[in-house]
Amino acid sequence: MPKYTWEATNRGGEVKRGTLEAADENAVANRLKSDNLTPRKIKKQAREFQIVIGSGVDPKELQIFTRQLATMIDAGLPLVQCLDILANQTENKVFAGILFQVKSSVEQGSTFSEALRKHPKVFDELYVNLVAAGEVGGILDTILNRLAQYIEKAVKLKSQLKSAMVYPIAIMVIAIGVIAVMLGKVIPTFQNMYKEFPNAKLPGPTKVVIDISEAFLSNWYIFVLAIVVFAVLLSFGLKTEKGRDILDRLLLNIPVIGPVLRKIVVARFTRTLGTLLSSGVPILDALDICAKTSGNRVVMRGILHARVKISEGQDMAGPLGETRVFPTMVTQMIGVGEQTGAMDQMLQKIADFYEDEVDTAVGAMTSLIEPIMMGFLGIVVGGLIIAMYLPVFELAGNIEA
Repeated sequence: MPKYTWEATNRGGEVKRGTLEAADENAVANRLKSDNLTPRKIKKQAREFQIVIGSGVDPKELQIFTRQLATMIDAGLPLVQCLDILANQTENKVFAGILFQVKSSVEQGSTFSEALRKHPKVFDELYVNLVAAGEVGGILDTILNRLAQYIEKAVKLKSQLKSAMVYPIAIMVIAIGVIAVMLGKVIPTFQNMYKEFPNAKLPGPTKVVIDISEAFLSNWYIFVLAIVVFAVLLSFGLKTEKGRDILDRLLLNIPVIGPVLRKIVVARFTRTLGTLLSSGVPILDALDICAKTSGNRVVMRGILHARVKISEGQDMAGPLGETRVFPTMVTQMIGVGEQTGAMDQMLQKIADFYEDEVDTAVGAMTSLIEPIMMGFLGIVVGGLIIAMYLPVFELAGNIEA
């Protein structure tokens, strides 16, 4: 159905604005009159062509919205009015449209959590379930503040994960680029120079490098095609469960990067579970949400295994330890939390500890990877240069003799 923007006044003369989906302008006018509003302007929205990547809403925008909504509700403003204010002030048109739709659903009788559930790309299961718990418990403002803190921590962890993965990939791409330039431009220059000395005998390493350069120049399209085919096969492979399992397991066990990713996984799991439990979400539902938001299939299966064991009457610490994903210290602290009845507090402490550990680990990993990658670049590029200069050294030695 088409969307209409409307402007109307209430009984007190206050101007209200918003958007509605309706069959025509008369339907919009009737809807407004049923809400005791007097229509002033009703205009059909022009269809906008937008390219939306992902949800179209940045996590930082979601965090700010959640914090502002919590403040407004705590101040006593009605939910519909809060959504109207926030939708009108946001600069992100995609997010504004979603908020207007949420507001419209609430006005039509849906609960806030039901309205949010219609937009899963922006409001995930964690968000919706916590809001639902807040509505039932009458503590929506408190829940929203917890959500804002959670999103802030999650954004920080995500940026640390990017730092852990992007740096080595960037160095590898630069290395490939440098080698390609060497093979395509620098080495042919030396080769042309050596052709002027037909009687000069080229050393073995120089011949090998020149052969590689000639093969690269004459068959460069094969190299490009091989890279494209590899990328396509990798993309299709990652869409299969087995391919994703292999990659996720490899990432957790790869040297240097693996330990950092494990710390990120632990921090994300404990922060999410702690936030859910402290908000009143049942343990089985909380574990189900944690599994879906873990971001790693190996971890997801481990959490779901623990969920099954807990549903059979076991505690949480034992099944989590069986997964071999979570460190012994974590499972022991969770066991203490279960025994003392302070599970949510213990989980938050674990999350705080591991988030600090991630900060330290990312810095240490960067410091370790940098000399390794620089050494790799130096050996490869230096080896190519030395191989091409060997004939020069031999010619200079013959001249001195």
